[in-house]
Amino acid sequence: MSKFKKKTGGGTPAISTASLPDIVFMLLFFFMVTTVMREVTLKVENTKPFATEIKKLERKSLVTYVYVGKPKAAYIPQVGAEPRVQLNDSFARLNELQNFVITEREAINEAERPLMTVSIKADEDVKMGLITDIKQELRKANSLKINYSTRKGEVFED
Repeated sequence: MSKFKKKTGGGTPAISTASLPDIVFMLLFFFMVTTVMREVTLKVENTKPFATEIKKLERKSLVTYVYVGKPKAAYIPQVGAEPRVQLNDSFARLNELQNFVITEREAINEAERPLMTVSIKADEDVKMGLITDIKQELRKANSLKINYSTRKGEVFED
């Protein structure tokens, strides 16, 4: 008789899952921090024109965007094919621009209101007359800091 028995078929031990919740929460936190939410769904074509002298905006939280361009194909039956102005997620008329800018300005802290900039993101095929009309409406709203969004590159003449 032997006192010691030989182990038969012990197999591999179970994998510890104690650290699994830590890993899951770490991944969840990582994706929450690095994900950028899209603020506006573009309803107009927006191919920015080229420019050689570009300066980045410092505080994007103080920037209000006005999108200008031809409506995308899905919206042409509703609003037509002529270039339109988009404010946030909806099409707007030029006379609505003044109220929009005033509302956006009131949403900003009073000390930072003079720093508010209106950025015009216009398609490269939009006529300058529409841009001039937008600038006139911005003057009526006393919004005199205007930025034109462009992409860096050389301007080629045809």
